[in-house]
Amino acid sequence: MSAPVGQSRQSETEYAAEYAPGANPAEPQFWQLPAAARAAAFARLRALDHPVFCTDPRTGKGFHALVRHADVVEASRNPAVFVSAPGVTTPEPARWVRALFGDSMVNLDDPRHADLRRIVSRAFTPRLVARVEDDIRQVAARIVDDVLEQRPADFVPAVAAELPYQVICNMMGVPERQRREILRQINHASEHTGVARSRLRVPGRGLRALARMQGVIAALGRERRRHPADDLISALVTADVDGRRLDSRQLGAFFSLLLVAGVETTRNALAHGLYLLTTHPEQRALLVSDLDTHLGGAVEEIVRHATPIIQFRRTLAVDHELSGARLAKGDKVVLFFGAANRDETVFADPDAFDITRSPNPHLGFGGGGPHFCLGAYLARQEMKVLLRELLTRLPDIRSVGEPDLVPSNFDNRVRSLRFAFTPPTG
Repeated sequence: MSAPVGQSRQSETEYAAEYAPGANPAEPQFWQLPAAARAAAFARLRALDHPVFCTDPRTGKGFHALVRHADVVEASRNPAVFVSAPGVTTPEPARWVRALFGDSMVNLDDPRHADLRRIVSRAFTPRLVARVEDDIRQVAARIVDDVLEQRPADFVPAVAAELPYQVICNMMGVPERQRREILRQINHASEHTGVARSRLRVPGRGLRALARMQGVIAALGRERRRHPADDLISALVTADVDGRRLDSRQLGAFFSLLLVAGVETTRNALAHGLYLLTTHPEQRALLVSDLDTHLGGAVEEIVRHATPIIQFRRTLAVDHELSGARLAKGDKVVLFFGAANRDETVFADPDAFDITRSPNPHLGFGGGGPHFCLGAYLARQEMKVLLRELLTRLPDIRSVGEPDLVPSNFDNRVRSLRFAFTPPTG
């Protein structure tokens, strides 16, 4: 049985409720379900013959859920139809928040998006990229040194979060004396993200933390304009691309984006990766048997299986038909990357963790198009270098128990993950 194309939104909601019970990702309760239950619900949605409209019962508003690989790719690579403004997160940022903190690149469309991306891309010089690659190796080695000396119990703050944060700070040129304060504000802001429950979540505390963090970065930007250094902040605030450079607010917005795209996603992928390698010992043994051959594939499969960013949203700029669903101008669609990464028509045995999977056209860094993750290369390098360092120097490193996940409809965030290892002798 199939729903007729062009049916009303209400009938589409009823159709989804009848044939996919409990599969309504517009409801906050959906994101409180166990991961396996959510995966099963998305599988039922993928089995329908067209995207369905999911309604939030609190507001009566909603979105078309894009859960198939092909649909997510089409929406990602057709920015003239599926636009990012006014925001790609759910809910979209309020106007006053955007006015205060500036628009993140992910919320912009061309030509503003292309202008900012051009400035940022120009700042990533070959010299800077080469230095960052060397820095990743040095930071990874130091982290393992610290783990051996301090014997921490939680993998997330000691290892998974530490590497990308220190690499980003080194790349940006953030002084050591300011890093712990910025990290404290990041963690404070992160505590106020996730899923709103029955009560309205008040964002004041998280926004105050974000404002303090961006204030520090804006001050650094002003100082680098007067006294440029060999770092990314200096390159961004002194770049001259068609007479353009980042102002203080744009710099703060870009740094905030780096902390999500460059720190949070890598941190979560690494934490999920340790758990996956622990719970799939045959895959771990294969990886360790030949790191040079299998490390790249392991990183790609970790990103596919974990999918650190769960969703982004787009708004229809014009009427459009997608896979049998008629979408109207102004409609919202949500691109569920994790659901697309389990699409049975693209990935054989999609729930399996297989580091030899090839091809592996996962959407863990986005579905392509102008908003494909700018930090994908950096994230891959960080994961490969750190996993090699860990598995070489701590060969029996393993997670202990289940990861403590933060209920969220945005990122697959690991709050903590206990781990253990046998220290080398001699």
